[in-house]
Amino acid sequence: MGMSADNLRGFSLAISSSVFIGSSFIVKKKGLKKAGAYGVRAGSGGFSYLKEPLWWIGMITMIVGEIANFAAYAFAPAILVTPLGALSIIVSAILAHFILNEKLHIYGVLGCILCVVGSTSIVLHAPKEREIESVKQVWDLAFEPGFIVYSCVVVLLVLVLIFKFVAHYGQTHMLIYIGICSLMGSLTVMCIKALGIAIRLTFSGMNQFIYAQTWFFTISAAICCIIQLNYLNKALDTFNTAVISPVYYVMFTSLTIFASMIMFKDWDSQNASQIITEICGFITILVGTFLLHKTKDVGCSASEQPILPETELQNRH
Repeated sequence: MGMSADNLRGFSLAISSSVFIGSSFIVKKKGLKKAGAYGVRAGSGGFSYLKEPLWWIGMITMIVGEIANFAAYAFAPAILVTPLGALSIIVSAILAHFILNEKLHIYGVLGCILCVVGSTSIVLHAPKEREIESVKQVWDLAFEPGFIVYSCVVVLLVLVLIFKFVAHYGQTHMLIYIGICSLMGSLTVMCIKALGIAIRLTFSGMNQFIYAQTWFFTISAAICCIIQLNYLNKALDTFNTAVISPVYYVMFTSLTIFASMIMFKDWDSQNASQIITEICGFITILVGTFLLHKTKDVGCSASEQPILPETELQNRH
């Protein structure tokens, strides 16, 4: 089954985004290590890395990757773009193997292969994006009963988590912070998708920024993003990254695909075997992601502790 031109554009942007984001982790880590050699380490509350050019290069690489990811949503459905985020983990695992001497174990290699296999099956069976001529169309989709119910449930759950649970359980139960991030994340992606479509249509000669709807999506995306990043930072600061990343990836990706199915009706044009193939591909990526993260932990504890005093730093970043 061939890919549509827009899906191909979205796919290329999502892949390049993964390469930039994956390599940014490595460049930032090199910067943190260099900064730690002559100043107070970040893990101990220092900020000497802000004077380190390598850290800033890593930061810029990450921003470029996020912009490419943002653009990918303007062309391809979320079911295609979101799972490809797992490829950034592969990129950083492979680069860490060669640049940081963090050995990639046999399970890690297996994890990489599973992610590639899963991504391939999703890419080959991804639904074609519906034709959208105006942001008003996206607005109408967002205000259909199904998506209104979804949005209300998400906002209600997030408010309950923030006001009832964060104070008591936030520091001990990882799922509270990650739940807030993932729920808000699914709405962030829908707003970003609407905004991406608006920018794409504006570039093609149909200005969408004259409509109030475009600005509504822009402001909503900014608010959701700020809440999401705030709680993600809290989660990363409180719990081990190796545990957070795969759990966050699973929850965020699942909720985003679910939200996209409700709002954009991605699966309307597909038959049962295509849908089942995509679900199997997604599960394959999840297994691969867990394997990669599990072996990262094995790598740090078993083989590298004697050589690297920076294990503490690795676990924090």
